[in-house]
Amino acid sequence: MIRTIKIIGVLICCMTAFFVEAQDLHFSQFFNSPLLTNPANTGFIPDADYRIGASYRDQYSSLMAVPYKTMSIFGDAQVFRNRIENGWVGLGGVILHDVAGSGSLTSTKAYASVAYHQMLGLSSLVSAGFNIGWANKRIDQSKLKFPDQFDGKFFDNTLPTSVQLINNNISYFDVQAGLNYAYFPTQDIYINAGYSIHHVNRPKETFFDGTEDARIPVRHIGFVNAILKLNENVIINPNAYYTMQARASELVLGLNGAYNLTGAGEKQLIAGLYYRVGDAVIPMIGFELNHIKFTFSYDVTTSSLHNFNGYRGATEFNVIKNGFYNEYFGDKRQTLCPTF
Repeated sequence: MIRTIKIIGVLICCMTAFFVEAQDLHFSQFFNSPLLTNPANTGFIPDADYRIGASYRDQYSSLMAVPYKTMSIFGDAQVFRNRIENGWVGLGGVILHDVAGSGSLTSTKAYASVAYHQMLGLSSLVSAGFNIGWANKRIDQSKLKFPDQFDGKFFDNTLPTSVQLINNNISYFDVQAGLNYAYFPTQDIYINAGYSIHHVNRPKETFFDGTEDARIPVRHIGFVNAILKLNENVIINPNAYYTMQARASELVLGLNGAYNLTGAGEKQLIAGLYYRVGDAVIPMIGFELNHIKFTFSYDVTTSSLHNFNGYRGATEFNVIKNGFYNEYFGDKRQTLCPTF
């Protein structure tokens, strides 16, 4: 009986996900996917000159034989620091790949990003950026099962269905834009806020005949974060993140902290706790060694879905490498945010 209830729950979730308006992919550790959060983050690296990173998310493995898997890699850097007075340009790119469910719904996106950053006096910075990219989505209908293929006991995908896909492979161009503002009144306080708008061009995304409006809804993202140095051994980083797209919205609140294990901050322990309102509690742990940060988080489901997945939501891994150009070796430039 319990197994039957779980199967029904999974089917409802999967069918709902297939027919509802498209929603963007996301990571719980949004702060470790800066270019996906806001293109104005491109080259917005307060404590380094360049960075590269990768993320991996595994979701619904407790519910589905083939869980949702999301992967991304990104890189960005600051350029023209010596050519622009009190400013610089950020250049970067990101690739996002996702495989969802037994229908092999696969999404691949690649974006190139550019941003401009300008100091306003000695204690604030404003940034504006955009990215342009290509997106592809494809699905294998032969692996899907629909309600009208239920024979009373089982789902049989050899039975005819009223659901007909006109195209199982689609591609489109996509545009995002964003703004950032940072304020750093002292060496121990750094505050940053940003807003971005995604799918500015409203690209069309549908496998069906297109008789209905299949344009991707505009997505709005806003965030606020701070870096506060409490003493020579502890830095905390509170965050707030909100996104809205069509009828869907998400609010994430929390903080993480780093504990300095060495005098120069070359080794740090990281721990944090976040809450996605109405959905999940997200504990996080990590370690930083020589400017390479590793973090792991786990989504503990708090919504009604926990009746089916046993509170096991998603696992997520991130790695980010921050670096300085050779010209700074031995005499690194002053950073804009608190560091050990």
